[in-house]
Amino acid sequence: MSLSAGDPTDTFTRLMGHVAQGFEVLGAVILVAGVVVSFALAAVTVRRTGWSTNAYLVLRQAFGGTLLLGLEVLVAADLVHTVAVEPSAENVLVLGLIVVIRTFLSFSLETEIEGVAPWRRALATSGAGTIRRAAVRARAPEPPA
Repeated sequence: MSLSAGDPTDTFTRLMGHVAQGFEVLGAVILVAGVVVSFALAAVTVRRTGWSTNAYLVLRQAFGGTLLLGLEVLVAADLVHTVAVEPSAENVLVLGLIVVIRTFLSFSLETEIEGVAPWRRALATSGAGTIRRAAVRARAPEPPA
């Protein structure tokens, strides 16, 4: 049985393929723009306070938040692709492996950025929240020594 050009299933599959590609492009844009923003925030901090621990922390926090946000969007792309475009048992297993790996990476990044395990923090944060905190830190005056 072949699918005709007007088959709604084929149209839906193609549309979801484009949606998944859109998420992949968005994830890549987030990563590239995030690197630029991370270095810009660090440069602002360096201009205000000189080379300091604060500048390094701003760079590290902003870049880590960028990675977290990019990973979240790329997981969404994989999910759409697996569920709507190619829902086979093999693809679901591959998606499961990808989600496990990316979850471990996200957990490791959050722990590294925040300095504590995620369940020990009072408020859960996402990659976007981490980037926001880095931006606030970049604009904050250096505390007196």
